[in-house]
Amino acid sequence: MIHVRASAGNPRRGWLILDDRVLPVALGRGGIKANKREGDGATPRGTFHPLRLWWRADRHPRPQTLLPIRAITPDDGWCEDPADRHYNRPVRLNNNTGADRLRRDDHLYDFIIEIDQNTRPRIAGRGSAVFLHLARPGYAPTAGCVAMKKPAMLQLLKRIGVRTRIVIG
Repeated sequence: MIHVRASAGNPRRGWLILDDRVLPVALGRGGIKANKREGDGATPRGTFHPLRLWWRADRHPRPQTLLPIRAITPDDGWCEDPADRHYNRPVRLNNNTGADRLRRDDHLYDFIIEIDQNTRPRIAGRGSAVFLHLARPGYAPTAGCVAMKKPAMLQLLKRIGVRTRIVIG
């Protein structure tokens, strides 16, 4: 089990507790909320499971992990439009797709742990693209994800599988 908690006095920063390790993380600009909504910038409160790792094979060697793994291609995106039938799912990008591009110029999405937030059932407007990914400099707030530095991500990947519980809040 992994716990993610907000730090005292700063709801946009937190701690990921993994076995005997306490790792700093960035949280959503809206803090942790039980009633997650699309665009609120909040990290959802709840218990989740990792589904798979998306990774930039052009930038990093394949990491050690028990999760299913998929290399990110230039055509990979994530649908964040609540009116779209592919809401909160991976999509192939094209000229008509208004999806979030997974292959970014910065390094935030070099490693993305997809979790089962708002997947079964998928409810339009209840939040999409909530991932564990790499942090911005200074642990700047995310749009609702949990973000960490690369060494912490690599430690986490070695220890988690699809049956791991991620408790946020």
